[in-house]
Amino acid sequence: MTMARTHTADSAYGAAPHGVPASGAGLKDEAACRRSKALRRFAASITAATVLGHTVLGFEQAYAMPVFAVLAAVTTELLLEAIDAWGKQRTPRFRGCAGEVADFLLPAYIGGLACAMLLYSSSRLWPTLLAAVVAVASKYLVRVKVNGAARHVLNPSNTGIVVVLLLFPWVGIAPPYQFTEWLAGWIDAVPTIVVLVLGTLLNGKLTGKLPLILGWVGGFAAQALLRGAFTDISTVSALLPMTGAAFVLFTNYMITDPGTSPWRARNQVVFGATVAAAYGMLVQLHVVFGLFFALVIACVLRATLLALLAALRDRSIPAPRHEAGRGDAQDTRSTATSGTDAGTADVS
Repeated sequence: MTMARTHTADSAYGAAPHGVPASGAGLKDEAACRRSKALRRFAASITAATVLGHTVLGFEQAYAMPVFAVLAAVTTELLLEAIDAWGKQRTPRFRGCAGEVADFLLPAYIGGLACAMLLYSSSRLWPTLLAAVVAVASKYLVRVKVNGAARHVLNPSNTGIVVVLLLFPWVGIAPPYQFTEWLAGWIDAVPTIVVLVLGTLLNGKLTGKLPLILGWVGGFAAQALLRGAFTDISTVSALLPMTGAAFVLFTNYMITDPGTSPWRARNQVVFGATVAAAYGMLVQLHVVFGLFFALVIACVLRATLLALLAALRDRSIPAPRHEAGRGDAQDTRSTATSGTDAGTADVS
């Protein structure tokens, strides 16, 4: 049971169950180190992309958009963490050492920049700010208990974007051409190549999400070929999005979120293929912005499965009937929990 729980906690950071220290403390330290490195490199990457986007590439949003989106996300994170810590009578995570505070705030920082980069609301700031707030709030409001610990299950920035798209039809996704608008000739392929190489290295070395990427890319190609074969859609047109910077960015930095995607290689492939299948159905039904809605659908399906397994685990733990049988009941509880914990970890 201890190993199952440790692996499940580690799954939030994308670490594999092999090639890590055998002890629980070593495993957790390794996971924390990998998580910290991944967060900081993600943050550095999206910061560089934002600065270059507004100065070199041709981003359409206002210069103030990323600044205020980050402020909104970080403020929301601090407020909700304070409330959560007060309710659970624990020390807020922003009261640790400088490195711990930085790692705690980096997800909100990344989410704020992601919302500012991917949403386009003309000159209005507040829809993007709302997306940043919803992104952070979803981590506290939508959780599933896994092995006794509550975990957020919705991709934060993607959830914020989807909520704003549903609430305000006049808000859209930033046009894909903004990633190369001010570039000309062969050089306009450079941003896509850079994002592809850096993202693949990051996911391969730190998050362990290459199987998920393979499942997603393979599933996307499969749905494109199927739509080309059985509908009047051109196969080339269905495959064309895979060549753009927006698709590569979504593949390496959105769908691979370590905290809301599986860690076992097999389940990663299934998760990626599920997103691709949902996208194919949405596009066939003429639903715009299918990438983002497909990811929400996959996250909700996974969350539902995790919740069902947690419920089955709780039901399988018998309550002690009498004082004399307390030790036997405890043994039964441990055995039952171990089996269901393993099942829940397997889904993760």
